[in-house]
Amino acid sequence: PVQVFGIYIAIGVMVAWFWTITFIPASVMFINPDKLANFGLTEQHAEADSHSLMTRLLRKTGQGTYRHAKLILAGAALLTAVALWGINRIVINDNPVKWFKPAHPIRVADKVLNDHFGGTYMGYLALRPSGEPPAPPAMSEAIAEPLRRRAAELKAAGAEGAETVFAALQKKIGELDQSAADRDDFFAKLQSFAAAQTDTAPDNLFEAWDAAGLFVSERAQSGQTFKDPAALRWIAGLQEHLLTVKSPDGRPLVGKSNSIADLVRTVYRELMEGNPEYYRIPDTREGVAQTVMQYESSHRPHDLAHFVRTDTWRDTSLWIQQKSGDNRDMKVIVAAVESYMADNPPPLGIEAEWFGLTYINVVWQAKMVNGMLISFLGSFAAVWFMMIILFRSALWGFLSMLPLTVTIGLIYGLIGIVGKDYDMPVAVLSALSLGMAVDYAIHFISRAKEMQARHGSWQAASGPMFGEPARAITRNVIVIGVGFLPLLAAPLIPYRTVGTFIAAILLFAGVTTLLLLPALIRLLENRLFPKKGTTVMCRCGTCFFAAVSGVLTVALNVQLFADLAWTKVSYASLACIAAIAFSCFLNSRRKTCAPISSDPSDPSDKIKETP
Repeated sequence: PVQVFGIYIAIGVMVAWFWTITFIPASVMFINPDKLANFGLTEQHAEADSHSLMTRLLRKTGQGTYRHAKLILAGAALLTAVALWGINRIVINDNPVKWFKPAHPIRVADKVLNDHFGGTYMGYLALRPSGEPPAPPAMSEAIAEPLRRRAAELKAAGAEGAETVFAALQKKIGELDQSAADRDDFFAKLQSFAAAQTDTAPDNLFEAWDAAGLFVSERAQSGQTFKDPAALRWIAGLQEHLLTVKSPDGRPLVGKSNSIADLVRTVYRELMEGNPEYYRIPDTREGVAQTVMQYESSHRPHDLAHFVRTDTWRDTSLWIQQKSGDNRDMKVIVAAVESYMADNPPPLGIEAEWFGLTYINVVWQAKMVNGMLISFLGSFAAVWFMMIILFRSALWGFLSMLPLTVTIGLIYGLIGIVGKDYDMPVAVLSALSLGMAVDYAIHFISRAKEMQARHGSWQAASGPMFGEPARAITRNVIVIGVGFLPLLAAPLIPYRTVGTFIAAILLFAGVTTLLLLPALIRLLENRLFPKKGTTVMCRCGTCFFAAVSGVLTVALNVQLFADLAWTKVSYASLACIAAIAFSCFLNSRRKTCAPISSDPSDPSDKIKETP
C-alpha cells in the first residue's frame, strides 16, 4: 500500500504540473485582451498604500525578523528541544477498530463483548519440535541404544530369552531400515513383525516378545511430541502464565486460551468420574493416548484437528483470546511468551511461532513504520539534493530544508506530548506533506535572491520581500490548509487525523518559512550573498553535500526495494562519498576556480565563498 501511495502521488503531481504549464496558458489565449489590460499592475501600484490586515501583519513580521533574528532562532531552538522531548514520548500503536468513532456501533459492541467474554481478538501460537524424527535409513542407529538398554533391563528383571528376542528384533530393524519407504512404513512393518512373533512364540519367550512389542509401540509414538505429558504440562503452564499478563496500565490482556492440553485434562477428569482433582495431564503417554481415543469416540471427533495435527502429533496451536486489538498489547503478550520460554525452556526442543490477524497487524505495523521512515529519509535526501542543484549552493539547500524539518519535528513532538498513537495515518503524513511544505521555502528563497539582487542588501530587500511574495505564500498556506479541513467531518478517524495534521503541518511550514528563513538570511547574509563567488563546480562544500545527499538518496531507496543488508549498503555508500569528496577537492583546486568579483577592477583578496 505504501508503494502504491507513493506512485499514485508522484504520478498525480506530474500530471498536475503538466496541465499547469499547458492548460493554463492555453486557456488564457481565449480571454479577451481588453480584460487583461493592467492585469496585475493594480495590486503592485496599490501595495504601498495597502491597509489590509494581512499586509500590515506581514510588514510587521518582516521588520521583526530583521530586528530580532537571534531571538527568533533562539525560540526555534527551544521549540526544537521541546519537539525532541515529545518525539521520545511517541507510542507506536494501531488498532483498526479504533478507526471508528467511540460512539460507533462497532466500537460499542467491541467494548461490551470484551467486558463479558474471553476476548474478541485472536492470536495463535504454533508449537512444533525443532527438526524431524529419525527415519529410514537412520533408524538402526537411532534405536540401537534404547534397544540395548531395554534388553539389559529385561535381562536384569529375569526375563528368559531377552537377549535372543532383542537380537532378532535388531536384525529386523536393520532389514527394514533399508527397505521401508518412510518412518510410518518402518514402524507399521516392525509392529506387524513383533505381533506375529508374540503370537507364535513359545511360552518361555512370550514375555520377552511381548516386551519387544511394547518397546516398538513406544518408539513409534516417540515422534508424537504432543502425546508426551511433559510437553502438555508445559503448554498448560504457559496458558496459566498468559492469564497473568497485564498491560502497562494494569489491564488484563488475555481473557482465555485453548489448547490440546485443555482437551486432554477435561477428558481425563471425566474418565475419573468427574473428580476435579483429576483435571490434569496423565502421567504417561499411554494415559494421554487413552484420553485421545476416548475423545475420538465422541460425537465431535473432528474438533481434535482444530488443536493438533492428528496424523503426526508434532504440530499444535495455542488459541489465545485477547481483550484488546492494540498492537502494543499484542507485543506485550509476545514478550511475555518469550520471557516464559526463557525461564521455562520447553521440553523436546519445542519451538514457537506466532500467527493470526492480530499478530499480522503487529508485523504490518513494524514494516509500515520502518518502511515509511526509510521512505521519508530517502525522499528528504532526494529533496535536499534537488535543492542544492536548484540553488547551486549547499547552504541555500540546507536553508530550504529547515522549515520542513522544524515543522515535521514540531508536529511529531506534539503527537507525543498529547499522547496520540503513532498509527498508519500519522505515518503517511510526513511523506504526504514533504513536497507541499518545501514548496514555501523554494518560493521564498527564489524571491529573496531576486529581491536582494535588485535592492543590493537584505535590509533593503526584506521590506519588499514581505509584500507581494509573502502575501502569495500566506494565501497559498490558507488555501491548501483549508482545503484539507473538510476531512474533519469524515466518519472515520484516520481521515480526521489526516485533515487535522496536514492543515497543521502546512500552517507551521508557512509560519516557519516566514520567520525562520528571513532570520537566518539576516545572520548569514555575507555568506549567502558574497561579493565574490565561484562557479558551482568549483565549490568543494556544495559538491560534497550534493554527493552526500545524492548517495543517500540512492542507498536508502536501493536498500528499501532490494532489501539488502545495511552493512553492504553503508560500506558502498561511504566508498562512493569518499571518492566523490576527493574528486570535489581536486576540482576546487584548479586555477580556473579563482573567485570572480562582481567588480572586474576589484583587486581585493579572496573572501569566503558560498559553500
